Amino acid sequence: MRLSLRFILPLLLVLGVVAYSVVPLVDSLTLKWFTRDLESRSKLLASTIEVPLADLVVSRSRTKIFAYFHKVIQDERLYALGFCDTQQRLLYQTLTYPDQLSCESLAHLAPGSSEVVDFAQGPLHVVVATIQSGGKVQGRLMLVHDMSFVHQRSTDTKWYIFYLFVGLAGLISAVTVLVAQLSWRGWVAGVRAMLTSKGLAPESSGAHSSELHPVAQDLHALVRELEADRRMRDESQITWSPASLKTILHEHLSGDEILIVSNRQPYIHNRRGQKIEVQLPASGLVSALEPVMRACSGVWIAHGNGSADREVVDSRDHVRVPPDHPSYDIRRIWLSPDEESGFYYGFSNEGLWPLCHNAHVRPTFRTSDWEQYVAVNARFAQAVVEEAKTDDPVVLVQDYHFALLPKMVREKLPNATIIMFWHIPWPNSESYGICPWRQEILEGLLGSSIVGFHTREHGNHFLSCIDRILEARIDRDSSTVSYGGRLTAVNPYPISIEWPSRWLENQRPVPDCRVHIRERHAMGPDRLVGIGVDRLDYTKGIIERFLAVERLFELQPEWVGKFSFIQIAAPSRTIIDQYQHFHDQVYALAERINKRFGREGYEPIVLKVKHHEPPDVYEYYRASELCFVTSLHDGMNLVAKEFIAARDDEQGVLILSQFTGAAQELPEALVVNPYDIDQCAAALHMALSMTPKEQRARMRSMRGLIQEFNVYRWAGRMLMDAARMRRRIRVMKQVGQASGRGR
Repeated sequence: MRLSLRFILPLLLVLGVVAYSVVPLVDSLTLKWFTRDLESRSKLLASTIEVPLADLVVSRSRTKIFAYFHKVIQDERLYALGFCDTQQRLLYQTLTYPDQLSCESLAHLAPGSSEVVDFAQGPLHVVVATIQSGGKVQGRLMLVHDMSFVHQRSTDTKWYIFYLFVGLAGLISAVTVLVAQLSWRGWVAGVRAMLTSKGLAPESSGAHSSELHPVAQDLHALVRELEADRRMRDESQITWSPASLKTILHEHLSGDEILIVSNRQPYIHNRRGQKIEVQLPASGLVSALEPVMRACSGVWIAHGNGSADREVVDSRDHVRVPPDHPSYDIRRIWLSPDEESGFYYGFSNEGLWPLCHNAHVRPTFRTSDWEQYVAVNARFAQAVVEEAKTDDPVVLVQDYHFALLPKMVREKLPNATIIMFWHIPWPNSESYGICPWRQEILEGLLGSSIVGFHTREHGNHFLSCIDRILEARIDRDSSTVSYGGRLTAVNPYPISIEWPSRWLENQRPVPDCRVHIRERHAMGPDRLVGIGVDRLDYTKGIIERFLAVERLFELQPEWVGKFSFIQIAAPSRTIIDQYQHFHDQVYALAERINKRFGREGYEPIVLKVKHHEPPDVYEYYRASELCFVTSLHDGMNLVAKEFIAARDDEQGVLILSQFTGAAQELPEALVVNPYDIDQCAAALHMALSMTPKEQRARMRSMRGLIQEFNVYRWAGRMLMDAARMRRRIRVMKQVGQASGRGR
C-alpha cells in the first residue's frame, strides 16, 4: 500500500496541476473559436441582407423594414438587429435590441469590426456593417448575437477535461503500480532483509537471493560508511584536527596505506660546517601536506636535494621525520644535474608553470626537457610501486611536476586509488592548446581516480581541455570523465593550513613581536609596518606591490616616514633566466623607491631576499599592521591564511589579490586587482587607517572560517571521497562475481 501511494499521490498531484493549468487555456481557446465563428457568420449575413435592406431604407418603408428584420432574426443565434443613420440615430431595431447599445456607444467600431459586450443576461457579440445604396452610405447595421451558448459549451468542455484526466490518472496509476510491484517487490524485499540482518526470505526473493549473498557484507559496510560520513558532514561541532583525521582514516580507510608523491620534500638536511641542519622549505604545498602526513603516517616520496640528505638516509634511502617527533618516512629520489635541469627547471618551471599562470611570461618547451620529465615521472612511479605494501594503496600525487605519474602507477597498480592534486591554476583550453604534449599530459592525469583543484573554475577549465583534445565522455553534472574504460572524478578541494598553527606555540605576545621586529630594523615604536611573504617569483606580483607602495606615498604623502613595507622573498629557481631578470627588477625598483622617499633612518621598502624559517615569518605576521598579497595568478595562496592564523589578537588587515583562490573564501579581506595600482594604493591607505573595531570584526570572521576549513578538513574530504570510491569498486566487483556465478 505504501509503495502504491508513493507512485499514485505524486502522479495525482502532477495530473491535478496539469489539469488546473489546462482548463483556463481550453476555456480561452473555446471563447476565441466561437467569437471567430460569430464574426464570420455576421459578415456573411451582412453581405446577404445589405442590398435588400438598402432598398428598404431608401424607400423608408418602416413596416417592411421591421418585417424584414423579424424574418432575419429567426436564426437561433442572431439575437437582435438595429439600424443607425449617418447622424447616429437609431431608426429601426427589433424588439430584442438592447437599449444600452446606442448608436453613440458603438460609434467607435469600424465597419466589419466586432465587440463582445457583457450584460446581466449574458454576453452579446456585436458586429457593425455599412449599408450603401448607389454609392452613398445610408447608415450602419448592428448585428447582435447571443453568446450564452458559449458559456454552456465551455462548462461541458471543462467536465470533459476533468473526466479525461481522472481516467488517465487511474489508468497510469494502475499500470505503474502493477509494473513496480511485479519488477521490484521481490528484489527490494531481499535487499531489505539483507541490510537489516534478518536473512533473505526465499518466498520473496526467489532464485535471485543466492546472488545477493556474496555482497551482503560489503553492502552493510557501505551503508555504515555513508551514514558515518553523513553524520560527520552534518555535525557542526566537529573540530578538524590530526585526531579527527586519524579517526577518518580508521573508519573510512580501515588502515589502508597512504603514500604521498611530491617534488619538494617536507624536511631538507643541509650541512653547515660540522653540523647538519634541518630546514623546512618555503612552500605552500609542504605547509599544507606535512601536518596531514604527521596525522596519517605513511611514506612521503620526494626529491632529495639537500647537501646532507644522503648522509642521513638508511640503506633504502629512507629517513624518519619530523626530527623531534618521528611519525613517518621520507623516501628520497636522487636526480642527476641533467635530470633536475630538464625535469624541474626545464619542462616543469619554464614550460608548465608560465603556461598555467598566465603571467605574461612565454612558456618554453624543449624536446629534451620533455624526455627528462617523462623519465623522472617513471622513476617516481617505480618508487611508488616499490613502497606499496599492498596492490591497492591510496596515492596522493602532488602538483604539476608529476602529470604523467598517475597513468604510470595505474599501469602497475591497477587497483590503487590515486588522488592527483593540482596546486596551481589550470589554464583555459585555448592557452593550454599551445603545449606540444597536451594530449599525453591529459592522459597521464586521467590515470587518477580523483583529480583535485583549488576552485571549481580550474576544474571546469580542465574539463574543457579534455573535451577539446581527447575523445572522452564528460558528465559535467557529476564532474566525471570516462576515458579508456576508467572513470575519473574532477573535484574542487580548497587547500588550507593547520589549525591551530604549531608555529604559534612559542611565539611572543603580539606587543613583544612588534617591539622586537622594529628594534631589529632600527624603526621607532610608532612605525607602521606592512609585510609580504613570497618566493621571489614573477607570478607573485611583488613589483606591482612595490609600485602600490610608491603610489601610496604619491597620493598620501603623510605616510612617508610613518610606514615601511617589509618584503620577505625566498630565492627561487635562480638558474632560470626569467627568475634572474625578475630578481634584478625587484632590487632595482626597491632601490629607486627608497632613494625617492627614504632618508636617514627611514627606509620605505625593506627587501629581505633569503629563506626565513616559519617561526620568524610568523613573528613578522604578528608584528605587522597589514599583510599584502598581490599574486597575479595563483592557485590558493596560503600566505593569506597564515597571516590570519598568526593574528590571535584579532588585529591586522589582509589585502588580497582577486586572482587568488583565497579571495573566494575571504571576502572580509580588502580584495584588489593587483594590476590596478591606484586601487592597491587606496587599499593600503584604508588598511593603515582602519579602526581596531573594524579590524577585529573582519579578522574574527576570517579566523572562524579558517579554523573550520583547515588543512585537516581538506585532506579529510579527499580521503573520504577516495574511501567511498574504493568501497564502490569493491562492491561492484562482488556484484560482478556473483553475477558470473549466477550465470
